Amino acid sequence: MPRPPKHSELIESIYDAGLNPKLWDDVVVMLNAFIGSRACGLISKDPVSKNGATHHYCGVDPHYIRLYSETYAQYDPLARLPRYGEVRNIPDLVNFDEYRRGRFYQEWLRPQGCVDVANVVLEQSKSSCPILLTVIPGKEMLNAEKRARMQMLVPHASRALMINRAIERKQQRAIALADVVDRLNAGVILLDASCHIVHSNPAAETILAADDFLRSVSGRLMARSSEANQALRDIFRDAGEVAVAAASGQKIPLISHDGSYYVAQVIALPSLLRDGAAERSSAVGALFVWKAELDGRSCTGLLDRTFALTPAELKVLQSIVEVGGVPETAVALGIAETTVKTHLHRVFAKTGVSRQADLVKLAAGFSNPLVH
Repeated sequence: MPRPPKHSELIESIYDAGLNPKLWDDVVVMLNAFIGSRACGLISKDPVSKNGATHHYCGVDPHYIRLYSETYAQYDPLARLPRYGEVRNIPDLVNFDEYRRGRFYQEWLRPQGCVDVANVVLEQSKSSCPILLTVIPGKEMLNAEKRARMQMLVPHASRALMINRAIERKQQRAIALADVVDRLNAGVILLDASCHIVHSNPAAETILAADDFLRSVSGRLMARSSEANQALRDIFRDAGEVAVAAASGQKIPLISHDGSYYVAQVIALPSLLRDGAAERSSAVGALFVWKAELDGRSCTGLLDRTFALTPAELKVLQSIVEVGGVPETAVALGIAETTVKTHLHRVFAKTGVSRQADLVKLAAGFSNPLVH
């Protein structure tokens, strides 16, 4: 058995595991040595189904860990969990003589040369399957010294697990948000204070691969326009500048070689994206890049639902937006100009506008660069 660690050394290691869950395996070994027990582990226990899972352990043959999970968790005397922070061994839970005649002792604990098990709930939350520190003292029952040592560890292990949970929730949210960003049709580029690209979604990678109005030079974002390039440098020099630019809705106009217009809007990163990953991101802000065009596919559905347009009125509206005036729409849809005018007047009445130019502006307001 390894030497018992100093109390201060053990507490420091527990909090290290709170920040890095991979360290719990080593910490459990230290806990076992500190308590002076035969075996030790962190398990989760469902008091309703009685299912149990062992997450980190030492001192028990893996064969018995598997047997516990598959069969003997339901015979564990720990049917009703004690209150948070209370160290309880077998005699605290059930009649000891009856316990020694039961399957848990006869078939699982006794073959390991042990007689007692002690547990303490480490989570104060209303989790349906809380984490416990479980200890097998050895050939003897849990004595007062071992109980006191277990009790001493509760607040520290509990706080470390709370930190684990908080980090895990934040990482899950960040992963979910990153997945949404990667699915956007618009380009999203995260930049650090030197305009180096920290992350770019697939749409942004397509833009950069074209090596046109935006490009990556040794990992640094560069704009073809010198004015746009200077604007990027001025805005992204720190998170404060990014926040100011984002709050004012600042956009950077960009023009491709073929004359197409694009817009890059400055986005301030929420703490979720800055700090959500396991390692702190160096990004100070983001650019949201899309082609400056009216996407009829993304706006007409919203207009239809908002203004209760009929299918015929919706087709006329979409054609006016994408093709042009009444004559062009009549040709495009293969209908008479008078029919186009009839539908158009109805669209005007429902939307509250009176000119085709205003209708295009209205549609532009419903256009969503996030979707196809």
